[in-house]
Amino acid sequence: MAESSEGLGTVPEHERILQEIESTDTACVGPTLRSVYDDQPNAHKKFMEKLDACIRNHDKEIEKMCNFHHQGFVDAITELLKVRTDAEKLKVQVTDTNRRFQDAGKEVIVHTEDIIRCRIQQRNITTVVEKLQLCLPVLEMYSKLKEQMSAKRYYSALKTMEQLENVYFPRVSQYRFCQLMIENLPKLREDIKEISMSDLKDFLESIRKHSDKIGETAMKQAQHQKTFSVSLQKQNNVKFGKYINHDRIPEERNEVVLKHALEEEDENEEEVLTVQDLVDFSPVYRCLHIYSVLGDEETFENYYRKQRKKQARLVLQPQSSMHETVDGYRRYFTQIVGFFVVEDHILHVTQGLVTRAYTDELWNMALSKIIAVLRAHSSYCTDPDLVLELKNLIVIFADTLQGYGFPVNRLFDLLFEIRDQYNETLLKKWTGVFRDIFEEDNYSPIPIVNEEEYKSVISKFPFQDPDLEKQSFPKKFPMSQSVPHIYIQVKEFIYASLKFSESLHRSSTEIDDMLRKSTNLLLTRTLSGCLLNLIRKPHIGLTELVQIIINTTHLEQACKYLEDFITNITNISQETVHTTRLYGLSTFKDARHAAEGEIYTKLNQKIDEFVQLADYDWTMSEPDGRASGYLMDLINFLRSIFQVFTHLPGKVAQTACMSACQHLSTSLMQMLLDSELKQISMGAVQQFNLDVIQCELFASSEPVPGFQGDTLQLAFIDLRQLLDLFMVWDWSTYLADYGQPASKYLRVNPNTALTLLEKMKDTSKKNNIFAQFRKNDRDKQKLIETVVKQLRSLANGMSQHT
Repeated sequence: MAESSEGLGTVPEHERILQEIESTDTACVGPTLRSVYDDQPNAHKKFMEKLDACIRNHDKEIEKMCNFHHQGFVDAITELLKVRTDAEKLKVQVTDTNRRFQDAGKEVIVHTEDIIRCRIQQRNITTVVEKLQLCLPVLEMYSKLKEQMSAKRYYSALKTMEQLENVYFPRVSQYRFCQLMIENLPKLREDIKEISMSDLKDFLESIRKHSDKIGETAMKQAQHQKTFSVSLQKQNNVKFGKYINHDRIPEERNEVVLKHALEEEDENEEEVLTVQDLVDFSPVYRCLHIYSVLGDEETFENYYRKQRKKQARLVLQPQSSMHETVDGYRRYFTQIVGFFVVEDHILHVTQGLVTRAYTDELWNMALSKIIAVLRAHSSYCTDPDLVLELKNLIVIFADTLQGYGFPVNRLFDLLFEIRDQYNETLLKKWTGVFRDIFEEDNYSPIPIVNEEEYKSVISKFPFQDPDLEKQSFPKKFPMSQSVPHIYIQVKEFIYASLKFSESLHRSSTEIDDMLRKSTNLLLTRTLSGCLLNLIRKPHIGLTELVQIIINTTHLEQACKYLEDFITNITNISQETVHTTRLYGLSTFKDARHAAEGEIYTKLNQKIDEFVQLADYDWTMSEPDGRASGYLMDLINFLRSIFQVFTHLPGKVAQTACMSACQHLSTSLMQMLLDSELKQISMGAVQQFNLDVIQCELFASSEPVPGFQGDTLQLAFIDLRQLLDLFMVWDWSTYLADYGQPASKYLRVNPNTALTLLEKMKDTSKKNNIFAQFRKNDRDKQKLIETVVKQLRSLANGMSQHT
């Protein structure tokens, strides 16, 4: 049974192997047959049996196929026998043809071998020519290098060396003559470096001798340009000469001045020399190029900058007697200008030798030294002509260096120190002028009765109000007399400041800037200080403060016309980017804020004065039935003063009204909670409530327009809720709703309620305020005691929470 089962298992496997042998390629038969031997024992024998059986089957099939095709095979053999004779003839012809081709090809083979030998010779010749072509340029370039060294064309020689190393030598590096050339190049480079450095040292030595001449030439050019600009400016000043000296310069005279300036410039134009005309910079260029090519540019830059810094320190050292003559200052300035003109030229014609950061650092160092020297030496100058000439030299010096891109603001600041002294004197004078104006002002609107007076005021002060123009005479300007007087004096100050500014021979833009800055000083320091001192004076009342606020508003609006006034003088448009604006807005705004604060303070002080007149009988049993007299007087005063406030900006009047109501509410609350007040009767509370009602009526009457809803009445909300609590004695509601957002007595503080209740408790013990409920006195007293305990508990809880 085991053998049977084994045989059944192997038969399908043998069939599969036979199928693979029949169907696969011959190369893959080996692995298939190997699987027969790797199988179970006796598998080979069984496979052979199976193979024999398969062969027999195929033989039978072949035999059947042959029998089926036998007649066709016989016919094919017969056909082949028929063409046998023709095939033998064809074979003889092919053999003969092949022999004749072989004989003909022998001559071709001989000629082909000759051609191959010629081609090899040509290739060898071409190779030799190519090698020679590689070597000849190298030899030519090296010969060129020798010629450049002999002609002292070192930079070109370095470029030739670079070409040899990077382009030519790599092509012929295998030859011995090339190695000799390569070994000789470093020595040539060192020779070039030494020669170029020697030329640089000679240049640095010679440049010191030419600094004076260079600086003098540069300053002359700047001076000629300045003279021409001033001439043009004088011609333009004809249009606004009345703003400068109140005297117009004749037009013919200006034309003569301008013509003379133009002729002088034409004469000097041919004599103008540049720094290149005075100094040969070729040693610097050569040395820089040479060191750049050699890759040692940093060494050259460090050496150059170090030497120039040493020269700068020598140039900046002044002579001890420099301050005695203008020539001493002139020599000092020309040396400095010459030094920096050279550096500026080096900066723009070289790349990296001198950087902008280096020149800025050097200039800042020099500028600090220059300013220190000028301050020290100019302090010894006692001759005004010498001071003026020194100022002109400083201006030319600054203009010259500014033309080369060096910042000279600190030099102008030094000039401004002199000008500032002049301005300080003007400011002190105008302080007295403004003080006198304020002392003489009546702080009342300017009355006018006819057209002549109206035009007189308008001619002094730029006021525009269509509504006022439509009104019939007599009428009033809103500002007081001090406003047009101040405006006139500010213009007079500008005239005075312009005199000194013009003597600086500055451009229109600079004069415009100077005028605006000096005018700003007048507004922000002098006028602002006078206004603040005026506002703080004790005799200035609320009416005067209101008028001061109105005045400052109109003065602020007039700043625009002052700017136009300066623009008409200088012809510099206000739309210019760098034009300084007048600070009138901030100046007068600060003065208004100070006046507003003083109004709030004085108004509160006035309220305190009325409150101090209060004379309550805190132990009264019944109220008077009408509000207290002091409070009605206070309310009448507030109504009248708020009528004056109608000329103020709405927000100021509203703030003053709110501040007054809050201060009044706080004062009344403090009156109730005063520690010196020990007892308060219910009648006094009722009387106090009548006063608070009048305050609320005043708040609801809209004494100042613009409040929304009951905003002003909210100033008394703390008092109102406190009094309501005591008037209706609604302690259960207060204690139950305490801390709730919707509480009826949300604004009542437990400490406040406790303080007032204790004062009323003491009164109840002595005066028996509950006499009308005598049978319930004990119950009421117990109620008060209970409420006091609960209020103390709430107050203690608030204190612990805080």
